Amino acid sequence: MPRTDAARPSPEQFLNLIRRQERGRLKVYLGSNAGVGKTYSMLREGQRLKKQGVDVAIGIVETHGRAETAEQLGDLEVIPPRQIEYRGVTLKEMDLDAILSRRPTICLVDELAHTNAPGSRHSKRHQDVEDLLRAGIHVITTVNVQHLESLYDNVERITGMKVKERLPDSVIGEADQIVNVDLSVEDLLERMKAGKVYPPERAELAMENFFTPANLTRLREITLTEVAHLIDRRGRRAEADRAPSSAAERVMVGLSSRSPNAPALLRKAARLADRLNSPWYAVYIQTPAEDLTKTDAATHHILTKNLELAHQLGGIPMTFKGGDVPSTILAFAREYDIRVVVMGKSHQPWRRRLFGGSILGRLIRESSGLDVLIVDV
Repeated sequence: MPRTDAARPSPEQFLNLIRRQERGRLKVYLGSNAGVGKTYSMLREGQRLKKQGVDVAIGIVETHGRAETAEQLGDLEVIPPRQIEYRGVTLKEMDLDAILSRRPTICLVDELAHTNAPGSRHSKRHQDVEDLLRAGIHVITTVNVQHLESLYDNVERITGMKVKERLPDSVIGEADQIVNVDLSVEDLLERMKAGKVYPPERAELAMENFFTPANLTRLREITLTEVAHLIDRRGRRAEADRAPSSAAERVMVGLSSRSPNAPALLRKAARLADRLNSPWYAVYIQTPAEDLTKTDAATHHILTKNLELAHQLGGIPMTFKGGDVPSTILAFAREYDIRVVVMGKSHQPWRRRLFGGSILGRLIRESSGLDVLIVDV
């Protein structure tokens, strides 16, 4: 019996399969912290692949003076980095054009979350890697879990540190293989004390601050959870490529131009949508009082940054106009078949009056068929 249209995979699913076949493959060595052995593992794999006759080259690698890691360079070809003069300092950056010209089968790229020096083609190294993948070059790379954008607030809360170099979760989510490079807290601290991660004076300072047993334990737990989720997500993506598409629990998060904790709210919404395997929308509700002609430049800049962050996190940023906030949110939800609405709860007085009173109350009362999730940001 012939298949019905309802059971037939969509043209978009077939196109996704074709695009993935044309692209290079991405393998990520993911770790909880510096010193667990990500670069070492990547280089060892490079050596094994070279012995099997595969054309492997190093695009960029950072040994950080670690003798064990440096030994793994062996006779692997290193494509010379670019040298960039910046404020009297010579910086070395991966030479993207040289790699594209050389076209190795596999390129080893360390520290995926790295921020490139001013004057580079792209601001971030993961964007360079995207160019390599588009060119059909396979990439093996490394990254620590605290560099994932959606974990920024959690990492700051746990460690007290603000991670400056971050990358969109979608970069890791699109990886074809993810390997968790795990090391017990006790073993990592022993490596630190032995000077195998940082020089002795730097190691002592690190163990007093970021590398405390409590921080290391929590980051290790987060890494194990993330790896399990990413592997599950990749399996669900493969299943979706083989099967017809089905309705998803679409998620939206409502934003105001005055939202003081919008970045934290967006990260929580992104993680929720990722767990639900759902598309999500970051919707700025623009009332007549917030018309762009009536908002100051600083407010407009903050709003633009928030919508850019939503895009980086894999959301769809949108502006929806309406004079009444609850009615506008519900109208958007109906038009875009939203099932989950995420709103932020704050401890600031004006926020309680606005969302803890009429807006949030009305939204809950009138949201028949919707799940309204209130998160503490």
